[in-house]
Amino acid sequence: MAPRVASPLSCLCLALFLMGLWLPSATPRRLEEESLSSMSARFEQWMALHGRLYKDAQEKEQRSQIFEENLKFIDSVNAEGRLYKLSTNKFADLTNDEFKAMHMGFKGHECATRESDAPFMYANVSAPASMDWRKKGAVTPVKDQGQCGCCWAFSAVAAMEGIHEIKTGKLVSLSEQEVVDCDTKGEDQGCNGGLMDDAFKFIINNHGLTTEAKYPYKAVDGTCKKASSIAATITGYEDVPTNNEKALLKAVASQPVSVAIDASGYEFQFYSRGVFTGNCGTELDHGVTAVGYGTSGGTKYWLVKNSWGKQWGEAGYIMMQRDVASKEGLCGIAMQASYPTA
Repeated sequence: MAPRVASPLSCLCLALFLMGLWLPSATPRRLEEESLSSMSARFEQWMALHGRLYKDAQEKEQRSQIFEENLKFIDSVNAEGRLYKLSTNKFADLTNDEFKAMHMGFKGHECATRESDAPFMYANVSAPASMDWRKKGAVTPVKDQGQCGCCWAFSAVAAMEGIHEIKTGKLVSLSEQEVVDCDTKGEDQGCNGGLMDDAFKFIINNHGLTTEAKYPYKAVDGTCKKASSIAATITGYEDVPTNNEKALLKAVASQPVSVAIDASGYEFQFYSRGVFTGNCGTELDHGVTAVGYGTSGGTKYWLVKNSWGKQWGEAGYIMMQRDVASKEGLCGIAMQASYPTA
């Protein structure tokens, strides 16, 4: 009998079978290589976008590994379909500990207990359904504190800029550096942290502040210089009743308000957009400014101006969930709120 010749179809089936035996071991390696290549490309793109340069290859490799871990965390959170999104912002090559050391500065643990019967001038205010002091011209552009723990100064100055505009109709960018350099008694210690209330006390005793243009920000502790002119003044300050979001709402309906929050978490570090409902505690470590409130998709929020530049959050702002179950508010936002008077 003549030998049987394999048909083209049987040859094809055999080839596919042999490929099937080979692919399971090859595919994971190829996917891993592609993943590493993609991760490296994303890191290079991020470096170019943020103008990041490192002193040597060793530091670059270290930062690349941190970036990779942060990116995995960001992607995992974003895949959960939450009300907010995270992104590889300018802090993506920092560990959370490095981030906290560089960009906080509120000395919340040292705050004295507030008087429960302190006056609250907005107690009888009927707050509208929403407020955005940016649209009313009472908020200066977002600023950047850099690697100086003086968030407390930025928070206090932003609140002062707001009340000055409300009272005079003039929006003036005031000098945080004057506060950093000159307010060094008590708890306020420039880049080493401070309190918004103490900043208000200094501004009152200093008879006001000069402009940002005349005393520009340097992001370091400097020598106090006597300002040649005063651009704005305040007459006093008041604390919002503690742990009371309804009272805080009335205050923010009336003017921008200094608030302290716990901003130490990974999710806060990489916040990009949406209403933030993430995990955070009440260990107050960062001073910011509440400049409005509203509702988005049925979720109530606080509109908060930060001092980490426009490359963080929604062009420097964050929407934080409002009216939560905890009396302290999300991230403790209702615990240590205050505002200047003029």
